[in-house]
Amino acid sequence: MTSPLETDFPEYRPRPAGAELALQGIRVVDFTHFIAGPLATMILADMGAEVVKVESPGKGDDFRQYPPMIAEFGGGAPFIWTNRNKRSIALDLKSPEGVALARELIAKADVVVENFSTGVIERLGLGYNTLRESNPKLIFCSVSAYGRTGAFADRSGFDPIAQAESGFVSMNGYTDREGVRALAPVMDISTAMMACNAILGALVARGRTGKGQAIEVALFDNAFLMTGYAPLQQIFTGNEPRRPGNTSPDTCPSGVFRAKDRSFFINSGNTQIFQRLMTQVLELPDVAADPAYATNKDRVERREKIFALLQDAFEKQPWSHWQARMRSAGVPCGELRTVGEAIRSPEARDREIVTRVPHPELGWVPNVALPIRYSDTPLADPVLAPRVGEHTDQVLAEWLEHDSARIRELAQAGAFGAACQAGSLKAPIPWAS
Repeated sequence: MTSPLETDFPEYRPRPAGAELALQGIRVVDFTHFIAGPLATMILADMGAEVVKVESPGKGDDFRQYPPMIAEFGGGAPFIWTNRNKRSIALDLKSPEGVALARELIAKADVVVENFSTGVIERLGLGYNTLRESNPKLIFCSVSAYGRTGAFADRSGFDPIAQAESGFVSMNGYTDREGVRALAPVMDISTAMMACNAILGALVARGRTGKGQAIEVALFDNAFLMTGYAPLQQIFTGNEPRRPGNTSPDTCPSGVFRAKDRSFFINSGNTQIFQRLMTQVLELPDVAADPAYATNKDRVERREKIFALLQDAFEKQPWSHWQARMRSAGVPCGELRTVGEAIRSPEARDREIVTRVPHPELGWVPNVALPIRYSDTPLADPVLAPRVGEHTDQVLAEWLEHDSARIRELAQAGAFGAACQAGSLKAPIPWAS
């Protein structure tokens, strides 16, 4: 993975030696898979929590198989994106021994996060009402599609379903065709953020009360937040949002225009910006002074005419010309980029969004930073997502003080799956090789 990382991205700069972590000392047992749950626990890990990811022996999280597969990493790029800074332990939760170990780990934990189908965690004997008896300080976060109670609790769901059923899809695209989903898993990502926020709030509350609590975060509920103020607009007006394409339905002129060489977006969020655009950028003082364009409402009603006027002007010069003028005039603007262009852009390099992190075996691995910067408790240095069960021995030794002999007894009893159970006591456990 050395090339092209060395030329494309800056080297990661480690956090100051000895600096504390925001969630230092917080232990998290992570029973999540796919995106929303794992991303939430990864954020906690980045903040310094000790996160132990519990996975099925052998296969692990299904998200490991999502492409593109990176042979050197033992999984796909999407999995790497959601599981940084965690340790993995392989437990067979279909075996009494595996469940018993999970319960022992939870007894030592501050937080549990799970996103099984409704009812599964209770059938395993690991539900909140059971666990809080032995660990009353436990914070138990449940991430689901439609909640854990009510008529729809048994429904499964993924990001695109939440986009569709919340009305989010209906808001995006163009008026002459069906709405379109966002390709990025925006509902999963935002649900992860909500779950993380909820856990942080519960930790603060526990600091006052000494008690843990149960948390529920549902993908469907969160999807409505992601529709913005559209629900209230619909309630007050009775009108459905119109798909605006690459324009803003609320401000004008805001949208995509084409310069001589490429497309860009401008956002005229108020009349002052419109005035600067017309006078300082385009040098059209007559348009700026025209009473027909005096208010945003006036401009929205005359959007087609304004857009035609702007496009006629913009296409005569390259983007670099307009970019310089708009930035000088304080007109918000940005070029339309591909993902590849964006991650290699001057802004991304300056903000160190994507960096290359040294790896003892692979040379360098890419890392996409969390968008948080603490002055006194900087985020943890990134560590590549673990292989399935990579840290089983280590976690059992550190958390439960089990020695190698005890771990082999548990392996023979089936705690770590059939592959370990069938092996000789003297044979190496699969993850230890």
